[in-house]
Amino acid sequence: MTAVEPAAELVVTDIIVGGMTCAACVRRVEKKLGKLAGVTASVNLATGLARVSHPADVAPESLVAAVEQAGYQAALPVREDDEESAAADGEEAESRRERERLTVTALLAVPVLVLSMVPALQFRDWQWLCFVLAAPVAVWSAWPFHVRALRGLRHSTATMDTLVSLGTVASFTWSAYALFLGGAGGPGMRMSFSLLPSASDGGAHLYLEAAVSVPLFVLTGRFLEGRARRGTGAALRSLAELAAKKVTVRDELGEHSIPIERLRVGQTFVVRPGERVATDGRVTRGTSAVDLSLVTGESEPVEVGPGSALVGGAVNAGGLLLVAATAVGADTRLARITRLVTEAQAGKARAQRLADAVAGVFVPVVLALAVTVLGFWLGAGANPQAALTACVAVLVVACPCALGLATPTALMAATGRGAQLGVLVRGPQTLEALQQVDTVVLDKTGTLTTGHMTVARVTALPGALGQETVVRLAGAVEQGSEHPIGQAVTAYARRTGDGGPPPDVADFAAVPGHGVSGRVDGLMIEVGAPDGRLPHELATALTAAEAAAHTPVLVRVDGRAEALIAVGDVLRPGSYRAVDRLRRLGIRPVLATGDRAAPAEAVAAALGIEEVHARCTPEGKAALVRELRRGGARVAVVGDGVNDAAALAGADLGIAMGGGADVAIGAADLTLARGDIEVLVDAVRLARRTLGTIRANLAWAFGYNVVTVPLAMVGLLDPMVAAAAMSASSVLVVANSLRLRGWQPSGSRGRTRGGKAVVR
Repeated sequence: MTAVEPAAELVVTDIIVGGMTCAACVRRVEKKLGKLAGVTASVNLATGLARVSHPADVAPESLVAAVEQAGYQAALPVREDDEESAAADGEEAESRRERERLTVTALLAVPVLVLSMVPALQFRDWQWLCFVLAAPVAVWSAWPFHVRALRGLRHSTATMDTLVSLGTVASFTWSAYALFLGGAGGPGMRMSFSLLPSASDGGAHLYLEAAVSVPLFVLTGRFLEGRARRGTGAALRSLAELAAKKVTVRDELGEHSIPIERLRVGQTFVVRPGERVATDGRVTRGTSAVDLSLVTGESEPVEVGPGSALVGGAVNAGGLLLVAATAVGADTRLARITRLVTEAQAGKARAQRLADAVAGVFVPVVLALAVTVLGFWLGAGANPQAALTACVAVLVVACPCALGLATPTALMAATGRGAQLGVLVRGPQTLEALQQVDTVVLDKTGTLTTGHMTVARVTALPGALGQETVVRLAGAVEQGSEHPIGQAVTAYARRTGDGGPPPDVADFAAVPGHGVSGRVDGLMIEVGAPDGRLPHELATALTAAEAAAHTPVLVRVDGRAEALIAVGDVLRPGSYRAVDRLRRLGIRPVLATGDRAAPAEAVAAALGIEEVHARCTPEGKAALVRELRRGGARVAVVGDGVNDAAALAGADLGIAMGGGADVAIGAADLTLARGDIEVLVDAVRLARRTLGTIRANLAWAFGYNVVTVPLAMVGLLDPMVAAAAMSASSVLVVANSLRLRGWQPSGSRGRTRGGKAVVR
């Protein structure tokens, strides 16, 4: 029996690809890489990035060589900070070159267009001036198209540049023939203009307006398209800008500034008011409010103090903080967010894969159609000028660019906007799955609830010491307790008090299973489980606490019951609206928790969830998901703990709370960075809007070619109009995608400015 060799380990390498201009280029690069053994690639036209999965024994240099053999520039990414600087410099230089070429082209082409289109302005020998102006446009302005077309020819391939180059060369060559040999160079030559092509009487017709309009409109379209495409990546660049370059550390030598790369876990660094937090850490000294809006989308500043966790990239809006670093470099939360967004933008939706397959044969088919049209018109006895007009129009009007940009531009805009709102997706497959979800399995603890003990309600006897005083006394005694319930009471007393230090406690005692006691301000304070007969108000509060599955804590002052404090894992503020909005979107909520039945039923009753599964083990949650899927449901699971990881991985879509366990986030397809369950509703709506935008883009891209190419074939489209229409098609697709950058969640109380919610 022959032993089966284990599959080779696959690694993923990113390659920066230059020189791609349309979906046909994308298909060409993917096919070339796919010819290597065990290699698969996904190429993104909008980002110019190829994500290649390959065996470990295939060197990255071999992948770069394969791309170069396909006729494109290729390079491996350099070190991250150098890469960002080099990318920014490269984009700026490229944009400057495009702008300069476009400016010169416009100055040369506009007079040619005006003279060709307005017969009243045509003076003696005007056509020769147009020829002189058109020559540099046809050669220098269109030179990038000619170079890429020749490069493709050497590799037996054709792209959008091939069509543009052929259209320009054909128009200019025919015009040169008409001027020098066809009788169009006479001093008294006049030429009328019509949007519909027609042959002139007598001498050969000039196509100088087409020779200059094709490069002019295509360059204009690509310049606008490039600016728009760079705009779709603005959110990713803003995330990169949040990363600190230097940090002020405090040690036995005092304070000194060091590069962020030298910071190590455990070191203490300083965050002054107005500064960004350099990396993830935990506050060791100081209190302040921090602005997390650009990292997690949280609209309101969060109060922090000793022991509070901080996220790198947050802005310190208050006092001086000393922070101990808990993660650095690629392990920080900001780095993970950036990686998620980058990976999502590199993926492809199923519809885009179909578009790329079509684009792979698109240009050869268009070339064949152009030759067929030319032969047909000449064979039918038509004027050679009419035949050439139809042929050039077919070459120029066909546009695979829009096909290649339909998905990546929408995905870049949507993932960037999602990151600003606290929604992090792994890729387009996540958006497709999110759009189809009809059932969502919700964890309770940490998802629908806060995940930690909190005072839910305080009931004090009327006419006695008063609620504020009782809470202050109870909090003072409980500060000596390590029990979560005691810590919750102490934290509540600090939040609701006057901000001063708690009073001193004498004769402190703790009785396991009963509570704590101590003398405060001369009064004996006992805080513990209720026992004995209670006044009517407190008995009613006790019943309500038990019904809500909260833990009741009785406060006695000098032996007399004064107040009852209900402590429990309270619902998150957004849980009510989130569940209601999910139902309105046609999604059925199901509660599955490892907690007891009483708390689970109480939470479900409060939120109106009908299906409840309590005491669920991790295996039980995973089995529930499998059962729902067997019943035909499209299931999403929302969780935040280790016990949710199996269910997250087994669902159609796994959704992790951003503050949850790393294993849950790792098993999830989508992460709610803000830790707010209501963001899930925004994620569903954003997914539906994004997929709708992609479908609209593809419908336009396909429909445009289906309509315009036949019009050009039958001679009803002037080459100049064809060039303008072709350029406009790509710009419209990108502009439609850019609308996602301004998408707003429904029901928001404010509007966003640069990703930051302004709450009114």
